[in-house]
Amino acid sequence: MYHAHFYRNEIKEDDQQELPLKPTVMPRYADIDPAIAELTVNFWNHTWNKDNPAIGIEQKLLLSLANAVGAGRIKQATRELIKAYHLGVTTEEFDELFALFVWNQGIGHFSSEIAGSPLFKAYLLIKDLEKKNKSRSEISTALSEKFSEKNPETGFNN
Repeated sequence: MYHAHFYRNEIKEDDQQELPLKPTVMPRYADIDPAIAELTVNFWNHTWNKDNPAIGIEQKLLLSLANAVGAGRIKQATRELIKAYHLGVTTEEFDELFALFVWNQGIGHFSSEIAGSPLFKAYLLIKDLEKKNKSRSEISTALSEKFSEKNPETGFNN
């Protein structure tokens, strides 16, 4: 009988960082009804923190990003892009996703609704900083700072 063991020799720089832009609206549900808040948190945990999920977190974020764009929720889409990038989604993957937005929603919609949005600004910031050879960690920090809760286009306003 043979046993194979796999382990990581090194810890990636980003493995030590916490995922940016966590959901901040959930406490607001308790203002409505504590039972709604509990249901929401449980549903969120089941969706995003499921043990042994069939779909990886990066793919879930890309699906959530695309669904948010389709529903016109650009604030959510921007936050999902930032989290996906933080977890290792590549610029090439984002390039293909943005091409799908043009294809599926049309060039007119893309030009008027997406090209000037904070989502597209975040995407272009990633591309620009990568061209300047900035590290993924530096880019994630810049994204989190520029598109944080303090930014009215992307944050949760009290």
